[in-house]
Amino acid sequence: MSFLPLFEWAGETTVGITISGSVWMFPVIQCLHLLALAILGGAVLVVDLRLLGLGLRHQPVSQLAHDTQPWLVGSLLVMLATGVLLLTSETLRVYYSPPFWWKMQFLLLAMLFTFTVRQKVARSDAARIPPLLGRLVAVVSLSLWFGVGFSGRWIAFY
Repeated sequence: MSFLPLFEWAGETTVGITISGSVWMFPVIQCLHLLALAILGGAVLVVDLRLLGLGLRHQPVSQLAHDTQPWLVGSLLVMLATGVLLLTSETLRVYYSPPFWWKMQFLLLAMLFTFTVRQKVARSDAARIPPLLGRLVAVVSLSLWFGVGFSGRWIAFY
């Protein structure tokens, strides 16, 4: 199945033409995208470092996960919205960019993992979760989100 017609259509929309034709819209949207990524990264990092036993040991993982959830979800929504806007401004360039497709795969896996496995482990009672499992979940989570950021940055250089 080819997504090329969808990408071509998105690039021809008013939004795509406006963003690609503007000198300042792309950089402003990209700044919002990166700010959301930084906030998401912070929300993920706090909980994952706690799962690794590397910080905030006085606070339960479940409480940290609960407290960071709005930041995680809110920044993810902003990141997704701004990502779509950025995509519409350079559809054919990203369509033919392998790092873009790697980013989409990492993003899908990271979101699925974060809102299923990681959420279940982080919200569980610490006494019921073996430390090795918590560490493993944190390493997988950090690896997936790092993959999103790294491959996203690589798009600009491909």
